[in-house]
Amino acid sequence: MGPRFAGAAVGLVFGFVLCWSGMIDPNVIRSALLFESSYLFLFFGSAVLVATVGVELLRHRHARALLTGAPVEWTRERAGRRHVVGSAVFGVGWGVANACPGPIAAQIGQGMLWALPLLAGVVIGVLLFQRGGAPETEPPTDAPAKPTPSVVPVTQSG
Repeated sequence: MGPRFAGAAVGLVFGFVLCWSGMIDPNVIRSALLFESSYLFLFFGSAVLVATVGVELLRHRHARALLTGAPVEWTRERAGRRHVVGSAVFGVGWGVANACPGPIAAQIGQGMLWALPLLAGVVIGVLLFQRGGAPETEPPTDAPAKPTPSVVPVTQSG
């Protein structure tokens, strides 16, 4: 199974769960943000609990990634200013739009065309961020954490 197929499969399952749970419905989101219903927060909490238990089990068993064979490992870091500012910007956008970036594809797939401006906003935001030249704050997941010496391939001409 290739990485693209695996990514598509995970995306389909994620989209199905979002639709099935009602997380793409702006009324569900709005009622949670107005503290009228705890459903959204309980759903998030259960997802965080399952993920926490799962990654700890992977960590203690020294598991390897299914597609790459790389060890499943990570380092914990304290929350910094960038985390607080980023979550505040995310929260404001979530409250204004009644949607987060996760369900936009599922909303469009279900014919909720009002999600198209949200998609445009996400794309514009990413492009503006990249244009700003901000340094990457996280290492890419497919690269080693420690720098390795560069190897320049030698080609023969002739």
